[in-house]
Amino acid sequence: MQHLSRSIPSPVSIGRRQFLKAASVGAFTAALTARRTIGATSTRARGSQDPVRVAVIGIGSKDAVGGVGGRGLQLIDSLLKVPDARLVALCDVDQAILEKEARRLQDQGLTLATHRDLRRVLEDKDVDAVMVATPNHWHALATVWACQAGKDVYVEKPVSHNIWEGRQMVAAARKYRRMVQAGTQARSSPVLQEAFAWLQRGELGRVQFARVIVYRQRFSIGKVGGATAVPENIDYDLWCGPSEKGPLRRRQLHYDWHWAWATGGGEMGNNGVHYIDMCRWAMKLDAAAPRVVSAGGRFGYEDDGETPNTQIAVLDFRPAPIYCEVRALPERKGVTAMDTFQGLKTGFMIQCEGGTLSGAHLGATANDAKGRKIREFGPAPWEVMDSGHLANFIAAVRSRKSSQLNAEVQEGHLSAACCHQANLSCRLGATSRAGPWDNQTVSNPVFADVVSRYREHLRLNEVDAAAVGAWGPWLTYDTKRERFKGEHADDANLWVRRTYRPSFEVPEKV
Repeated sequence: MQHLSRSIPSPVSIGRRQFLKAASVGAFTAALTARRTIGATSTRARGSQDPVRVAVIGIGSKDAVGGVGGRGLQLIDSLLKVPDARLVALCDVDQAILEKEARRLQDQGLTLATHRDLRRVLEDKDVDAVMVATPNHWHALATVWACQAGKDVYVEKPVSHNIWEGRQMVAAARKYRRMVQAGTQARSSPVLQEAFAWLQRGELGRVQFARVIVYRQRFSIGKVGGATAVPENIDYDLWCGPSEKGPLRRRQLHYDWHWAWATGGGEMGNNGVHYIDMCRWAMKLDAAAPRVVSAGGRFGYEDDGETPNTQIAVLDFRPAPIYCEVRALPERKGVTAMDTFQGLKTGFMIQCEGGTLSGAHLGATANDAKGRKIREFGPAPWEVMDSGHLANFIAAVRSRKSSQLNAEVQEGHLSAACCHQANLSCRLGATSRAGPWDNQTVSNPVFADVVSRYREHLRLNEVDAAAVGAWGPWLTYDTKRERFKGEHADDANLWVRRTYRPSFEVPEKV
């Protein structure tokens, strides 16, 4: 696979008028190159009492089909509750969304700069930090460019679109001494902080394994017969950015990018990353999984989505693996109710010698080995965690201490890498002929149960899991080099990074 890797150095301190004239990508790159000898520093001399000036890149909308999306909108509202932060700019490639949000905030007394191109935000010396809530395929490049421009970064989950990108983001944060916070906001949940500290003291004994449960109904995104028109209010070239610029082949550009491999990571990367991150945090896991296997498919309907709507995976950490289950179909065909697993619909479950700790963002429950409740943590209001995560980021921006961040980019990278690992095994299953895992699950009763319930769930939805879908191979991973090794490594490593469009390459050397 060919990889384009033109490096984009850090930006130069030149006048705003000159920057605005530099409208082309080439001019922007030249400006970045000129500052290489200066190094990335804070964009201004900030007094200890000055608010941190923030721009939000990627607003989103809940007006899309299904009423989902709009993480940027949520971040804006949460940021406005943080006393030491000041929102100064908005950026979105959708002119209609940009104008609508600017009007909403103007009605609240806020007049903000607005941009369609994030490069104009990075040129602005009146911006200290950016919040990146774009589709996944933009996360890495936006973060690296921002670090090179001397901006601190809050970047939404999953932090990367592939494993290599995550490592480049970490490298940029280190080189330019930027505060980079991952948007896994549960790390700022005071309830989970207390629960995991309690678990780590050994109150339930040794951890045996963990589960990630994401049972969230998703409906078909529909099917089109060919290319569909991109709305005139969207700069499609900028929207595609680092991804290939092909014709739009689905009904809805916004949000449904989650279900296309070129731009998203499916439900494993969308919601699974939250609970994988919680498990890693609770179990003190400081690397991606040394071994992984996954199966899944897009079952129950035919549409233009590519990613699995039903998936299982084993992140084979030793001695305590993480078993992941994603379901978008209901309990059975013809009903609307979703499954639960031991009362849990979406969240984590950590099995220990003396019982279990299970929960999600806002609370957790500890049960003993006989299933009796012994401790309750929370619940806490969502706003405490979400605004608290942003407040933690702003505090670190002011202190210049990355150790203060609750979800520093290294943690976000590792949790995202686990999602990428699982997806890679599943995608390779289409060609590896790994076959159903009967001979691989007999000796592991937990794994065997996961596979058995996966098959039964699909049977109840009138899907033959043995005949369709991808049964991926076991992949072995070098956690130091962050590359796959052994059988199937050559194929898997092709997807550790991607091919970038010219002018939108994540730099080889940050």
